Amino acid sequence: MASQDWLEKDFYQILGVAKDVSEADLKKAYRKLARKYHPDSNPGDAAAEARFKEISEAYSVLSDSEQRAEYDQIRAMGTGSARFTSGGQGFEDIFGGMFGQQGGHSATGGRNFSYQQGGGQGFDDIFSMFGGGAPRGPQRGRDITASTTLDFETAVRGNTVTLQAPSGQVKVKIPAGVSDGQKIKVRGKGEPSPDGGTAGDIILTVHVRSHPVFERDGQNLRLSLPVTFTEAALGATVEVPTLGGPTVKLKVQPGTPSGRVLRVKGRGVQSAKGTGDLLAEVQVVVPAHLSDAAKEALEAFRAVEPDENPRADLLARAKG
Repeated sequence: MASQDWLEKDFYQILGVAKDVSEADLKKAYRKLARKYHPDSNPGDAAAEARFKEISEAYSVLSDSEQRAEYDQIRAMGTGSARFTSGGQGFEDIFGGMFGQQGGHSATGGRNFSYQQGGGQGFDDIFSMFGGGAPRGPQRGRDITASTTLDFETAVRGNTVTLQAPSGQVKVKIPAGVSDGQKIKVRGKGEPSPDGGTAGDIILTVHVRSHPVFERDGQNLRLSLPVTFTEAALGATVEVPTLGGPTVKLKVQPGTPSGRVLRVKGRGVQSAKGTGDLLAEVQVVVPAHLSDAAKEALEAFRAVEPDENPRADLLARAKG
């Protein structure tokens, strides 16, 4: 929702992007900053929490094409003759010189003219006040911005949250597979129109907490799968956790290296876009402590292991 402090806050600078930033680069910049300053990553850090709120507000406005256009227009006007009134309701003195306005009123006794934000009103409405155009219908109510934070599994499964709006409590259905930073529009539940028009909308931004095991990769879920040296070398069948469900058995082929991704079909995110998979990235774990017997066994293995230098390709590529 547009507010007086839009003139004072440079949302592009807050997110570290240029004014002509693309939607994809804007989202990328927001996610990078959100991960850095998210309250879950900075427990008890009030400065980080304030920065996170500032980042979220900036992204909420700039990621919405309509709000971004209004914001750019307001900022552009703010560098010229336009400025907010002390009550924060609109711009004053835009045409003050024309009509000799003094003390907030025109020479003809009229009131200040205001530019209402969030209601879809533009400069045509301002000109119509001076008789330069046809009068418009009732004004649309202002939009309201809100945010909610969900745990990882709730975001994957979907849920319903309750918001407090001017019209009372509003239940909002969060779709399965909602992503961090995604906005949901609830039509007609924002501020009522001041003159009998349609109400504004609620623009709800969803934040998703990180998970200690799983992370999102589009419709897929990812995790790191630790395996022992012998499991990777000789092959094995291991148990793998799933999100909110029972474990599944996954076969590790002999000679599996670290970094290889094993796929469990249909155990990813289920949403209207389809069903993803569970991707398990193998991480070969080297034992930190070896018994004497284990050391002897490894020494015996070293004596007979294949004469292959795993760094040969690396050294060759480094030489060009």
